[in-house]
Amino acid sequence: MEIYTLLKDDHVKVLGILDELLSLDDNDSYRDVLIDQVRDELIPHARAEEAVFYNSMRAVSSDNSEVMHGYKEHIEAESVLRLLQVKDATNMDWKETATKLKESLEHHIEEEESKIFAEAKTMFSDEEVEMMGKAFLKLKEEVKGQGMLKNSFDLVANLMPPRFINQLKGISSVDR
Repeated sequence: MEIYTLLKDDHVKVLGILDELLSLDDNDSYRDVLIDQVRDELIPHARAEEAVFYNSMRAVSSDNSEVMHGYKEHIEAESVLRLLQVKDATNMDWKETATKLKESLEHHIEEEESKIFAEAKTMFSDEEVEMMGKAFLKLKEEVKGQGMLKNSFDLVANLMPPRFINQLKGISSVDR
């Protein structure tokens, strides 16, 4: 399956979980489950998207402004997600933070699906788009089993210049 369809499907899924979360009463304990689902969908998606899709674009184009903006928005969304997890654990006003996360993701998704996808469609053949889709699915599964420290390390590694990424990941012993 092509990378664009897979990314869009994930976008719909995580926004759906956030809608369900925001529909809960303030004291509904099911929010813990939904916050974990958001994390379990969002983090693997982001790491695989960065490693496969964004870094492929960076390797092909010298103008990486849109892709780097996408990375920035990933960092912002993950920061809000971590804040949501803390607020939920302490029973602080989690709904405001969940709303902020949803709005942040909606903004990111709209920009990504319009600007970044349009740019990528000028760079890659249909075959390359299919190959990226397969690599994305494989990497997303690998990331699901990793802990927060490893995921954070991979975010930083993905931001490195493409020629250094494999070397950096190869020397990493950070796990879970």
